[in-house]
Amino acid sequence: MADEAPVIVERAGPIATVTLNRPQVLNALDLGMAQAFRNAMLDLEQDTAIRCVVIRGAGRGFMAGGDVAGFHRDLDHIETVAGELIEVFHEAVKAVARMPKPVIASLHGAVAGAGLSLALNTDLAIAADNTVFTLAYAAIGVSPDGGSTFHLPRIVGMRRAMEIALLADRFDAAKALDLGLVNRVVPEADLAGETDRLAARLAAGPTRAYAATKTLVRASFETDLVTQLDAERAAFVASTATSDFASGVVAFTSKKKPEFRGE
Repeated sequence: MADEAPVIVERAGPIATVTLNRPQVLNALDLGMAQAFRNAMLDLEQDTAIRCVVIRGAGRGFMAGGDVAGFHRDLDHIETVAGELIEVFHEAVKAVARMPKPVIASLHGAVAGAGLSLALNTDLAIAADNTVFTLAYAAIGVSPDGGSTFHLPRIVGMRRAMEIALLADRFDAAKALDLGLVNRVVPEADLAGETDRLAARLAAGPTRAYAATKTLVRASFETDLVTQLDAERAAFVASTATSDFASGVVAFTSKKKPEFRGE
């Protein structure tokens, strides 16, 4: 049955919602879910009809990390199992980063381990006020994966990143907002509606410009100012060839709201 799939993709106009769907284990990541999630991300990356992607979790939480019970069953060959799982998961998060459209994490309940790593890879994150975060990896004696050691120090600084990674303490949504790990915190009952509104706003925006902006911002930590300025110039000039730019200029000069089509 469709509702038993480990990942569910729903399309509504220009918005795709990807639901992590192993609620009986708080959406813990196993190989089947990782493969389904990777396939969904690769598909949405190429789908030009989709202009915004939302990632959410079914049930009581977003994702409680890796499937530790599965690790326990596979201890005799855990290096092979873990290596394959991480390779597939990393293919998925690379697609999230590359995707030429905004990706929103809609967070609630447990956001732990790989769940926090995944959330860090998205472009924007909105959290319910009942969300509990922890990087968690140290609690089972492993180092982080999923890009968390790349994104975390860039967002919170090295000292705080070390604290979050080494101590693996839990912290609430208010703390996550203070650290810059999420953009907004809303009451749990409002999470779906607020996520929908944010996704609709982005999907109605200048998608080609968003894609260029996403690329520029993500590359900025790995380059020098002169290179970044050259890249900004090239991206701006390329954007002027789009119909969205023409629409934006006309709307601005006539004091009307622009109608962007992502073209």
